[in-house]
Amino acid sequence: MTPPKAVLFDMDGVLTDNNHFHRQAWKELAGELLGLNLSEDDLNHKVDGGRNPEIIERLTGSVPGRELAETFEQAKEGRYRELALGNLRAVAGLQEYLDGLKARRIPAVIVTSAGRINAEFGLEALGIAPYFAGMVLGEHVERGKPDPQPYQMGAALLGLTGADCLAHEDAVNGVRSAAGAGCRVVALTTTQRAETLLAAGAARAEADFTGWQSWLDG
Repeated sequence: MTPPKAVLFDMDGVLTDNNHFHRQAWKELAGELLGLNLSEDDLNHKVDGGRNPEIIERLTGSVPGRELAETFEQAKEGRYRELALGNLRAVAGLQEYLDGLKARRIPAVIVTSAGRINAEFGLEALGIAPYFAGMVLGEHVERGKPDPQPYQMGAALLGLTGADCLAHEDAVNGVRSAAGAGCRVVALTTTQRAETLLAAGAARAEADFTGWQSWLDG
């Protein structure tokens, strides 16, 4: 197996196992601002992977107006940061993996549906910002995950195509986005079962990054 020319990382549920904070914020704010009582199925299958307006459309069946979308974005992400403050931890093996990529001169890029405030919040909490050559954020794309565009843009930041890259995702829509861009996907089972991620297009599914040499060096 040829080593990748770059590795593309989703953030939430990949760099840090934080989706329980996002789901709690979704449950609270969907009730307050959308009048929705989200079920466990909604939280497990509809709110991961994608930008907030796309998730709202997924939940309600209609595209939110600009004012509602902006109000929801500020309220929900602010609540997420309140819940996550001081509680973010790196997924096991991440630091060793990032050091291994650096030693091999394999660049890394973040491809996330998050906005800049949340992305910088997470990177500061984990202390890993210097390891990444760039970021593709939710506001950078016209079409969020599961569309391939985010991962196509992540590869393009380095002058590469998706087929040159390894991607790490935890959500079904994220796996579909990365695989659709041509990336080989090693998914993490922080939010979904292995069989679900494999069915979405992942090449393999792992609990964390501790086995990174097995998929990077073969």
